[in-house]
Amino acid sequence: MRSEQQEAAAMLISWTATDPELRQFSATERSSDIAGLTDHFMALRSRGQGYVEVRRPDGEFPLLAVGFRDDQAVIHLFDAADKSSLLVGDGTAAADAVVQVPIMDDLVVFSGDCVVDVDRAWALVRDFIRTGVPGELGQWLEL
Repeated sequence: MRSEQQEAAAMLISWTATDPELRQFSATERSSDIAGLTDHFMALRSRGQGYVEVRRPDGEFPLLAVGFRDDQAVIHLFDAADKSSLLVGDGTAAADAVVQVPIMDDLVVFSGDCVVDVDRAWALVRDFIRTGVPGELGQWLEL
């Protein structure tokens, strides 16, 4: 019998991301297992910043988007074309801090109350891939 981890590793996921070499967002959707996405994410980490959108291949939504710079990340959840939320921060940045992370090709300003540690953000992406249930990742602020 296969474990949940083995099933998640074997599952194909759909994603778009910053190109590590060009340092620009590539809207070309890719399909890979978690290892392929992990390799790409780690390449972005070595560059210090990036943006990744992830969804399960069984539907357009929900879609999870992570923008990060250094050790600070912001996670967006898109439940539908017109409905999005931000994950509540984990104290990585002071609530009144001003943080900039890439969203596609732009550096966008966020308040510290929606900033999470980049390692935690990546763990949450993996949880989302495994479960497909974004509501279990934490508290969300609807935009």
